[in-house]
This record gives sequence, C-alpha cells and structure tokens, in this order.
Amino acid sequence: MHLKNDLLLRAAKGEITERTPVWLMRQAGRILPEYRKVRESVSGFIELAQTPELAAEVTIQPVDLLGVDAAIIFSDILVIPEAMGLPYEMVEKRGPLFPTTVRSEADLKKLHISDGSELRYVTDAIQITRKALNGRVPLIGFAGAPWTIFSYMVEGHGSKTFSEARKMLYTQPAFSHKLLQMITDSTINYLHAQIEAGAQLVQLFDSWAGILGPKQYAEFSMPYIAQICDAITSVPKTVFAKGAFFAREEMGKLNCETIGLDWNMGIAESRNLIGSEKTLQGNLDPAALYGNEEQVREATKAMMEQFRGTRHIANLGHGVYPDINPELVKVFIQTVKDFK
Repeated sequence: MHLKNDLLLRAAKGEITERTPVWLMRQAGRILPEYRKVRESVSGFIELAQTPELAAEVTIQPVDLLGVDAAIIFSDILVIPEAMGLPYEMVEKRGPLFPTTVRSEADLKKLHISDGSELRYVTDAIQITRKALNGRVPLIGFAGAPWTIFSYMVEGHGSKTFSEARKMLYTQPAFSHKLLQMITDSTINYLHAQIEAGAQLVQLFDSWAGILGPKQYAEFSMPYIAQICDAITSVPKTVFAKGAFFAREEMGKLNCETIGLDWNMGIAESRNLIGSEKTLQGNLDPAALYGNEEQVREATKAMMEQFRGTRHIANLGHGVYPDINPELVKVFIQTVKDFK
C-alpha cells in the first residue's frame, strides 16, 4: 500500500524531508476525551488493549484529531511478561501490578519464551489499523526493552527505585542474565510478529534505564537492546532509553536508525556523543505544554532551532501527560509543521 505521508520513515532513514515529522509518545489515549469515551465502554485498560477493533480505533484517533505524522499501536509494554506466563493487572491510579513475581530458578521454570502467538490481539489490532489508515501515515509498533520488563517482573509493580530488581543484578547476576535473555528472545519474536502484521517502524522503550548506573546498564541492558536491534532488519528501529544520558555514546553504535532523547538530554551534546549517522527524536519537556499558546510555540521553536539542519523526528522527551489540554498539543504539532 502506497504511503501518502512517509515523512517519519524517510526521516528515520536520514533522507531529506520537506519538513520535520512529528508524533507524540502516549498520543493514543489519556489526553483525548474521545479515548476516554471508548475506555468507559469496557472494564478498563487491559480489556481495551485486548480488543483489536477498539485498540485500532484509539490508535487512529490522534491521526484524525491531532494531525500527527504517525500512529503508534495502542498496547502496553507489559504484554510480554503475560505472554511468557506472568499475568498482570492494571490498578486504577496505581498502575501495573503482578500478583506473582520472578525471583528464583523455580519461578523461572514456570515461564516460557513467547513465540508471539499469545499476543495475537496486538497483531490483529495492527492489521485492522493498517487497513483503516489506508496509507495515510505509517504505523509504529513497539515493545519494552528487556531491563524495563525485567524490573517489573522482579519488583511486581512500579517503583521509584526498583530496589528488588536492582538487588537481583548484584546478588543473582547469572539468574538475571537468564531472565533477560528469555525476555529478549520473546521480544524479538513479538516484534517480528508486529512487523509481519504491518508495523512499519518499531520503537524500544527502556523506561527505567535511568535508575541503573553506567556499569550495570552496560552489562544488563545495552547488550540485550543490541541483540534486538541486530535481529530486526526489515523496518527502521528507534531506541528510547529514559535517563540513560551516560550511555549516549554507546547508543550511537547500536544497529538502529533513531535514538530518542528525553528532555534532560542536551541536544547539541547528544548529537556530539551519538554522532551524525543517527536520527534523533524528541525532546520537548512535556510540561512545556502546560503553558499558554504563545509559550508552547516559543518552546517548540527553541527546540526546533537546536535540531536545525540535522536528522530529526519531533516528539516530546517523554509521554504526554494526561491532564494536558489537547488544543495545546495541536499548537505544538502545528508549530513543528510550520517550522522552516
């Protein structure tokens, strides 16, 4: 199917584009009343994500309502542990909760490497979305990076420190590597299934990269991200590792096209460390969208000026916050589109 708007894919590959493409992490949902209406029609987040027709509907909403240059499939990074045999719940106002955790060899024996078939509802949603988009914009698939998935499987819930997960790296390094490899193999299978279903670019989210020190990150995260990047060869890949400012030089060596920057990462410094052969994605502070229209415009232009003349995909430095006014998100998007 011919893509009417292929800006994202061309920018990821480093090709010349008429303007900078723009999309937002967490654009599918949260800020949109239309999303909340769909979510209220089901029992909650998990049922919505597991109902392909509804997941496709909320995936497409930001394309229709905000005018972004890409759709990203509505799903969750924690579908991988579930596919491996570790189910989770989504607790309102608290986030994900795993009733059981993985902390011993006995726990590990209860898990399996997913071949991706357990996540048919995601691939079905991708197929439905691709058909409904009809080539308007590309569709992004995604997964959580192995360290981030490991941290939830060991900790059992969200945490400011993930001290149980980090403790495991020191006290049971061999066990940690074994679990990380199982997650990595499952993630590669899952991303291949997403691409086969129609995802045209994939992004890895290492949401908890920044709670590791440089040594632990180099041993327990980066090699597994590299394995995934090496295994996926048919579509462009983006790696977004929040807080991993210390690993930017190593990220420049990954077999991927795009590196996502969070809002704490200086743009010029990041370009210098990562090099000119990668597209950079980001990195406006999401809180800048709490400003008035003029403030949002000025903040966006200031960011765009710093990326001027380099390979760039415009985005926020993290997911859009749920209480941000969609009209101000539109100002951000339009300012990027108008930037010359």
